[in-house]
Amino acid sequence: MFTGLVEASCPVRAVNPGSGRVRLELDLTPLPGEAPRAGLGDSLALNGVCLTVAELLPQGFAAFDVIPESLERTNLGELQPGSKVHVERALRLGDRLDGHMVQGHVEGTGRLAARRQDQGQLWLEVEAAPEFLARCLPKGSVTLDGVSLTIAELSDAHLAVALVPHTLEVTLLGERAIGDRLNLEADLIGQWVQRLMESRGA
Repeated sequence: MFTGLVEASCPVRAVNPGSGRVRLELDLTPLPGEAPRAGLGDSLALNGVCLTVAELLPQGFAAFDVIPESLERTNLGELQPGSKVHVERALRLGDRLDGHMVQGHVEGTGRLAARRQDQGQLWLEVEAAPEFLARCLPKGSVTLDGVSLTIAELSDAHLAVALVPHTLEVTLLGERAIGDRLNLEADLIGQWVQRLMESRGA
């Protein structure tokens, strides 16, 4: 379980294709705290995707295996050496729950369709599948590339979020260009409600 509050943007040091998977090597030293910043088997969210530390490497690096399902549903397959990803370590019992409840189970991607500046905020408009948008609420929560955000506008074809200066400073969202794919996860409570209603034929 995560909160959608990104701890650091970490560089990708290597992308190694393997048998039915891709192994990503990340430099985790930008994460706050003392080394080691993650342990073998720990869960970390990379651009909102929950992955397991498969190997600890020298100099604060760690390796993660990304299977075909994740490569197809997310933007992790587009990463190259030198790319950066949002990283958040799993929530611990007793931690403050800022942001919102995030599973790290990305449902798919959306396309950045528009950017605009408005009164000190950067608005991002993201095109997404209708079935995803149907689970979203105006002023509800959504996760974009692992970042917990509030939906400012919602239609049958897109959602929009407004990024304040602090979000632009601590995440990579301000660098996203028109056409870029963003990992999407709807609010967990909304997913539960929809599933319950469907099971009752509503």
